[in-house]
Amino acid sequence: MENLRKFIGREQSYAIRTASKGEEGEYFKKMMVDLEQTIATMPKSYETDGQGDQAMATLHYFKDGSDWYITEKDAGSPDDEEQGVQAQAFGFACLNGDSQNAEVGYISISELIKYGVELDLYWTPKTIGAIKADL
Repeated sequence: MENLRKFIGREQSYAIRTASKGEEGEYFKKMMVDLEQTIATMPKSYETDGQGDQAMATLHYFKDGSDWYITEKDAGSPDDEEQGVQAQAFGFACLNGDSQNAEVGYISISELIKYGVELDLYWTPKTIGAIKADL
């Protein structure tokens, strides 16, 4: 689950590990395997370039009315891998429900994790256009 550690915070990871030891353990274990596969196969830097609203948001993070939708993970650098972090990603951010000022750009995954933003474990990928239509 090496890739997953770069995309999920310590507290959320602990909660999932705890839940996976309980009555629904197999469900959570499968969820983590599926999520690991999603992260391993998601587009890297520039692979969705030019797709605009048709780019698929593979991951969703949320906290306090703010949402971050990830379309590409950073291809990474040797420094990132040595530190075990996913430095950045690319996607769509809507902060505090302000759809008028929501924008596409680079998103720091490590900062999201640092500030307790949670990875949506039940997210179903959808296009940025569909997300915008729902705002």
